[in-house]
Amino acid sequence: MGTTPSSPDSTDHGTPALAMSAGLDQPEHQRLLAAEEDIQARLGDHSIDFVSLAAVSNIYRAAAAVRRRAEREILAEVNLSWGGFTILWVLWVWGEMETARLAGECDLAKGTLTGMVSTLEKQGLVERQRVEEDRRRVTVTLTSDGLALIEDVFPRFNRYEVAVTTGLSPQDKQELARLLRTVTTNAGS
Repeated sequence: MGTTPSSPDSTDHGTPALAMSAGLDQPEHQRLLAAEEDIQARLGDHSIDFVSLAAVSNIYRAAAAVRRRAEREILAEVNLSWGGFTILWVLWVWGEMETARLAGECDLAKGTLTGMVSTLEKQGLVERQRVEEDRRRVTVTLTSDGLALIEDVFPRFNRYEVAVTTGLSPQDKQELARLLRTVTTNAGS
């Protein structure tokens, strides 16, 4: 590379005092920083953008951790998977939707969506109907039980969202959302 790569976390945010004041789990924070340093030590002689590598790795880690905890602490109580919750949420916000669009909005393969919708349908949470003009097309809508469930579970889910963003100011959260939209847009190109 010609120069010594900078630390993946070259700001003071990696310091123990600041990490603790930001409400971070210090041992986990240090473990993640150590993993990034190990990767850099192992691959340091390669021409790699370690800052980008750390950013994308942490997006994946954050998404997986958020999902696991939400499934364990919120969704398991109401017998929903992450995908099932996402389907109910999308239908709650945008209403009845054709399966192709629903799959796209939920970021699911159409075949995966079909299985999940079947499960939700057996639970009495959604129903499917064929489009009269083209019987190959199918719409999905919430049932009254599905509506009641998402209206009950979403406030708890939002409290969870608040909990996992503890330590971030409202401005930090807005900036994080903006930055992740940029990455999402770039990845979708």
